[in-house]
Amino acid sequence: MEIAYTVEPRPDTGVYNAKLGMWLFLASEVMLFGGLFSSYILLRVGAPEGTWTHGLLDVRFGTVNTVILALSAVTTLLAWAACKVRQFSKFKFYHACTILLALTFLGIKSYEYSDKFHHYQILKADGKYVDGHIHSATYLDAAAQERVEHGYRGRSFAEGTNKFALASVTLNGYEAATLKEINEPEPGHHHEHKDISVPAAEIKKIGNYGPAHNTFTAIYFTMTGLHALHIIGGIIVIAYLWGPGSKMWKTEPERFTNRVEVSGLFWHFVDLVWIFLFPVLYLT
Repeated sequence: MEIAYTVEPRPDTGVYNAKLGMWLFLASEVMLFGGLFSSYILLRVGAPEGTWTHGLLDVRFGTVNTVILALSAVTTLLAWAACKVRQFSKFKFYHACTILLALTFLGIKSYEYSDKFHHYQILKADGKYVDGHIHSATYLDAAAQERVEHGYRGRSFAEGTNKFALASVTLNGYEAATLKEINEPEPGHHHEHKDISVPAAEIKKIGNYGPAHNTFTAIYFTMTGLHALHIIGGIIVIAYLWGPGSKMWKTEPERFTNRVEVSGLFWHFVDLVWIFLFPVLYLT
């Protein structure tokens, strides 16, 4: 049985079924991300002075990823335009470019995530902080080293570590008298990084900059992680249209073109979300 309005527009809405369905889906996505952005604003406004993290994210990576997604939006549009003028080979080229750009975006984001999980903050017994990346660690004995390193491989250094197994930890970073010095660095001021060794007896608390570190990292990983899942979903759809799904081009080119357009609508929404995420998380 033939399904109506897969190519021609519906008389009541002026668009074909798939496009209408995508617009309705994107409306729900707007509400989802709108709620998360609203939560971010409320959490930041309500945060006590000196507790909200600033300057943690590398603006250079965020800028590069913004350019990458902007280029992917262009290649997605060009792929759809190529279908409209019946240039299938150009469609394949532009969609391949979109996939490569999306994978590059995820690669950079994965590097950023990895950096946060290897970035540590130590609260010392005297109330001072040491912030940086772990350079080395010495252990009380070989058995303690094996326990800690096994925990590091299984989860993270912070979760697998306790001060009874460690003799000392050396971070490549800087020392701060208060948490505010770390979270709200003065404009134009850059901390001088050096190797700082902290004996286990002086460690009151140690943890990395994962989602559990503070409110900022929690919402950062939540929002960018959800966005990354949308990127992955988009890659799967675009790769399907580029590969096995492209067989439809031979029999139903107009319907295939509509599928490309609908996937493009989703991809442009993903780009738009990042356009808001970048300044909110990286530039403020």
